[in-house]
Amino acid sequence: MEDSPQRAMQGLGSFPWYVGGTQVLGLACVVITGVWMGSYHGGYAWDGSGQEFNVHPLCMVLGLVLLYGDAILVYRVFRNESKRNVKILHAVLHLLALIISIVGIVAVFDFHNHNKIPNMYSLHSWCGMLTFVLFCVQWLMGLGFFLFPGTLMALRSWYLPLHVFFGLAMLAMSLATCLLGISEKLFFSIQDTYSQFVPEGILGNMLGLLLVAFGILVGYVVTREDFRRPPHPEEEALSVHFKTLTEGGGSPTSP
Repeated sequence: MEDSPQRAMQGLGSFPWYVGGTQVLGLACVVITGVWMGSYHGGYAWDGSGQEFNVHPLCMVLGLVLLYGDAILVYRVFRNESKRNVKILHAVLHLLALIISIVGIVAVFDFHNHNKIPNMYSLHSWCGMLTFVLFCVQWLMGLGFFLFPGTLMALRSWYLPLHVFFGLAMLAMSLATCLLGISEKLFFSIQDTYSQFVPEGILGNMLGLLLVAFGILVGYVVTREDFRRPPHPEEEALSVHFKTLTEGGGSPTSP
């Protein structure tokens, strides 16, 4: 038991490296997506052409992967900040991810409609729409339960484990949808040469591996006990108040 605080401090020594690793991987995913769509598919536009479609993968990787992953990490990164400020940052990052992903979804629907391509026929599109809808629901429920005043502490305590679980689950869903999208794009673009290890195929495959690595590293940082946010005085006071109201019931845990 006496060694536990020492082990925790030793564990925190590696914490910046893990967080830095998530940012390197996440930014690499965004850059590679941008280079892929820019160099191999003509860049970006908003005119119903293939260049408008290119906006879709870039926005989805930026919004529902990098920004979403960063929103999950803020409770670990800003360990000593006021919890309310961290909650606001968490919500703002989710809002930015939501706005950027809406742009990406509008782009692909507009491209399909302009070119008379059916919408929502592929597994990629079904998984993507499910992920987006659940993301919106999760964000709205998070606002209602954790940021707006007046929510009963008992309800927050009940919903918090679900919020944490579905947050990680939806990151996994976002990554799985990206992998489906990468495979779909490669088969549409280079079906005849994909098996010959052409540069575009290798680039797409590398992007997929980096997305998986990003998800694994974010999940590890979020679930490792040493990296959990330590209790703060104001949070302890709220916990005591909650226990008093519930006559000894357990208090909500921090994400």
